[in-house]
Formats: sequence, structure tokens, C-alpha cells
Amino acid sequence: MATLTEHLIKLTDHRDRDLLELTLAKALIDLVSIDRVLIARVTSEDGVKRWLDVVTLDARGGGKVVDPLRIDVSRLPRLEDASDRLRCIQTGERVEVAWAGENGPRHTFFPLFSDARGDDAQGVLEIHSSTALTEEDLATIGQLHHIYRNMFALLAYSDRDALTGLLNRKSLDDAFYSAVLEELDGVIDSNKDVPAPHSVGKERRHRVPPNYWLGTIVIDNFPLLSDKHGHLIMEEVTLLVARLMNSTFRTHDRLYRFGGDQFAALFHCPDEALAFGAFERMRANVEKFNFPQVGRVTICAGFTRILADDSPSTALERAEQAVDYAQKNGRDKVCSHLDLVRRGFFGEVVRTGAVDIF
Repeated sequence: MATLTEHLIKLTDHRDRDLLELTLAKALIDLVSIDRVLIARVTSEDGVKRWLDVVTLDARGGGKVVDPLRIDVSRLPRLEDASDRLRCIQTGERVEVAWAGENGPRHTFFPLFSDARGDDAQGVLEIHSSTALTEEDLATIGQLHHIYRNMFALLAYSDRDALTGLLNRKSLDDAFYSAVLEELDGVIDSNKDVPAPHSVGKERRHRVPPNYWLGTIVIDNFPLLSDKHGHLIMEEVTLLVARLMNSTFRTHDRLYRFGGDQFAALFHCPDEALAFGAFERMRANVEKFNFPQVGRVTICAGFTRILADDSPSTALERAEQAVDYAQKNGRDKVCSHLDLVRRGFFGEVVRTGAVDIF
């Protein structure tokens, strides 16, 4: 069994926020006399907030880790369906529920974060134990939880675009492989260490499921608008486009800004038509929005299915080829790279050069 110090080292050794919850759960199972630990996040779709159990580990062995990109949000329980969890995040305080007598087993809930955050960083740490947690147990949980929060904040800062708060270009490279790999088989061997994410090469080839999509979005005529309205006004436009992305796409979809007028989205959905629909909703929402001091703004979007041998660069190259086509053929439209290939406008991209960003 690893010591507290060894678990603290593991928690602070990560460069990927997606592994922090699993590392925290493994440490709690090892160091505290508990039966089960769950970490649940708040996610939403179409304005309905729900609970997503991202990590579940049992002291007797086994558990599961859920890939947020692959879940069917409509099947998740609503926030009000778990009243104790909801009370925990609403009050920001620990909630303890003894469900089989005062001295019997209980569930203890801790707010995942101590401050108010968006849906993507709301949640609870849920501990199942056969008796009440001791002061020593609570102290150990508090120490590990504190380190987790600090690491999450540090990694979130390094992953985010300073202006919009969306994910940055570096985080696409860092998360691309873990985000699009096959869904975990659900059983975690608690005797194995969590693999270090930075050991994965940025251009490594891999196998992915067929239904991940990556798209890029650009603001039409951005240089002309910038010349006309000035840098500060266009920063406000950029911020508003980012907010429209957050309100249009699902909570668990990965949304990026690469700089200037370039944005991107990475998500999972069953087919091309639904992927097109997501980008089309974004285009329509921008088109009908009244941007202060600017008025009407439009966007182009291009998207591609992620292929089995893709790297971030090759997938982005196809998406940008579709965006270029949209900009050169009327603007204010969404283009699927796959559809353009089927229609014979161009062939598959064969070179694998770097993507220009600014």
C-alpha cells in the first residue's frame, strides 16, 4: 500500500486534468477506511443539468472511469434526483447521511471545489463508509482534496486561453489521444499505477472509435472588421463568440480557441448529420446575435471525422481545408470535409505539416 507522501507525489505529477479524479480516488481507497469513493461532475445538455459519475472505485476491487465524450447525457440522473449531492454543492459544505441508524453505514459528500465555478467544474466527492468518518479520516481526506484542488487550478490555468477561458491549442495536443481512444473497459486494477500522460508522443498513431469529430470555426472577414472597429471591439466579439460556443455545445464537449479568430470543437456523436447539426446551430446562433457596436457577424465552420491513424495536425488540416472551402464559397456556412470529398471538390489531405496558429 502506498504512503500518503507517495500519493501526494502522484497527484502533483500529472499534466492532464482528466487523470486527477482517478488518482484522488485511488489515494482515498488506499489511505482511508472506506468502502467506496465516487467523484461526480455536473454536466448539462439543452439547459438540463445532470450528474455524471466520472470515477467510481471500491475498496474490494473494481470500479469504473467514464469518458465524458461518450456518454448519453439524456440518460443521466437530474440534479434534483440526488438531493444530498445537490445540497452539498448548493451549501458548499460537507453533508453526512446515516441511512441505517446513527452508528451504521453512511454517505459523506464534499463539494469538489470550494468556490463558485461553471458547470464544467462543479461536482461532489462522495464517500461510502461502514461507520462515521473519524477526525483522522477527515484530515487525510482534507489533505488529499486540497492538493487535488490546487493541481486542478494550476492545470486549468495552463490549459486555458487567457482571453476567452476556452481550452488552448496546447491542450488539444495534450488531450487528443486520451479524448478519442476507445472507451475504458470500466474495470480499474487498483494495483496498477496511473500511466503518465506526458509519456505519450504528440504525433503517436493510435486506434480510435469511428464517431469522434473535430471542427474548426473562424469569424468571417475578421481582418476587415478589426480594421473598421479596432482591436478592443474585436476582443469583445471574440469573447461573445466564445460564450455562444459554451451555450451551443454540450458541457462535456471540448471547446478551443487557437488565437485570433480561430476556434475548434472536439466531441463524440453517432453520425455526420448530427455533427453537422451541432456546427449549424453554432453558425445560426452567431448569425442572429446582435454584437454591440458591430451588429451582424457570421462564421464559417469545417469539420472532419477523426480517423484511426490521425494526429491532431492531420485532423485539423482536413477541418481547415473544409473551412477554407466555406470561406471561398460564400462564407456563413458549415462544410463537412467528408461531404466535400464525396462531392469531388478535393481529395483526402495527404501531407502532415504543422498547423499555423497565432
